Amino acid sequence: MSKPNVLVVDDERDIRELLTITLGRMGLLVDSAGNVAEAKARLAAGRYGLCLTDMRLPDGNGLEIIAHIVARHPETPVAMITAYGNVEAAVDALKAGAFDFVSKPVDLTVLRRLVGNALELQSQRRSSAAPASGLTGQAPAMQQLRQTIAKLARSQAPVYISGESGAGKERVARLIHEQGPRATGPFVPVNCGAIPGELMESEFFGHRKGSFTGAHADKEGLFQAANGGTLFLDEVAELPLPMQVKLLRVIQEKSVRAVGAASEVPVDVRILSATHKDLAKLVEENRFRHDLYYRLNVIELRVPPLRERTQDIPLLTEAILHKLATELGEPVPTPNAEAMAALADYAFPGNVRELENILERAVALCEGDSIGVDDLQLPEVLVTHTGVPIATSAPAGPAAPSATTANPIAGDLPRRMETLEREAIIRALEECRYNKTKAAARLGITFRALRYKLKKLAIE
Repeated sequence: MSKPNVLVVDDERDIRELLTITLGRMGLLVDSAGNVAEAKARLAAGRYGLCLTDMRLPDGNGLEIIAHIVARHPETPVAMITAYGNVEAAVDALKAGAFDFVSKPVDLTVLRRLVGNALELQSQRRSSAAPASGLTGQAPAMQQLRQTIAKLARSQAPVYISGESGAGKERVARLIHEQGPRATGPFVPVNCGAIPGELMESEFFGHRKGSFTGAHADKEGLFQAANGGTLFLDEVAELPLPMQVKLLRVIQEKSVRAVGAASEVPVDVRILSATHKDLAKLVEENRFRHDLYYRLNVIELRVPPLRERTQDIPLLTEAILHKLATELGEPVPTPNAEAMAALADYAFPGNVRELENILERAVALCEGDSIGVDDLQLPEVLVTHTGVPIATSAPAGPAAPSATTANPIAGDLPRRMETLEREAIIRALEECRYNKTKAAARLGITFRALRYKLKKLAIE
């Protein structure tokens, strides 16, 4: 097998020699160029597995080389060598299409890791021409989304995934990870809104034994857990401002310091982030740091809501029902023509996640061989002044209290209802000596509905 070729572009002879020696020890063949014109000539004459280019060159800059490679040699990953702390240059390079960046003075460990990722990407391209998409739908918006994911997977640039709740942002993040050179590394998703503020630093960066009350042992943080892979920051808008400062430093320095530790340790993590909120608006309102926003939002990827691709509803419905049938181990009822028409007309404020919930509930509650409109129990939808639909109330059951009369603890109602439902089911099972058929009859629901509720409420 031939050795991969690397092109090093830098006007400093010492840098070129250092990189040539380092890459040569990795078993690579190295060509070098001292300016833009020479680099373009090298690229025209041969094929390279990676190009490393400095930003400042005698007859131009590294961004010209990046643009040239993206346009004429898209199969070649290109990384930028930037001055230490020059975040703006690094961001510009990533936006232009650079695979990654490394700062001067060049850390050889970081360089070796970067080269390894680039060569792994090349290997993946040769072995798999078209990786599985994992996204259901043939609408133009979904086809464009799949194409963009494939491009972003080749980069190491931070990606900000925007979209409404339930649209599939985490699935998109997983696909970017799975189709890139970090696929063999860990994918670590974290809901930033679910971590208490006082534990955030420990959760993200880890802690040392005895560093605070309750720290009985060393603990690895999320960054360390994602080392060599991808860290997905879901609902990143929920991060408090003090934590945003710490996160910005980690992204810039590529190193973390655990709580109670004396020194920082390097981490190799690609950051993907998402939120259903308008992050740019939060920046304007000084509720989110603008410097962190621009560092996370190097590339923005919008996931379309389901109402913008209603032609995909039949395909999604089929896929969801197939999954339910597999989980239950038996055929499940399917929507009739009237129910499918109702689904097509519904605005889905909760997007694909809401469609999954609606179908799962309908399968459980349906007593016939097909799902009707009544089985779907579609709520009424109000379209706000922004054009975003919101569910107001379900057609069945008592009317919800208005915002002006609602009890302050109304947010606990779903949890209380779930508790009551769980207690009623357990009591019926005990009275029927765990005969599920009899318990379902006593509760006044179908056997399938009982099985659905047992699974939903995690009742053994």
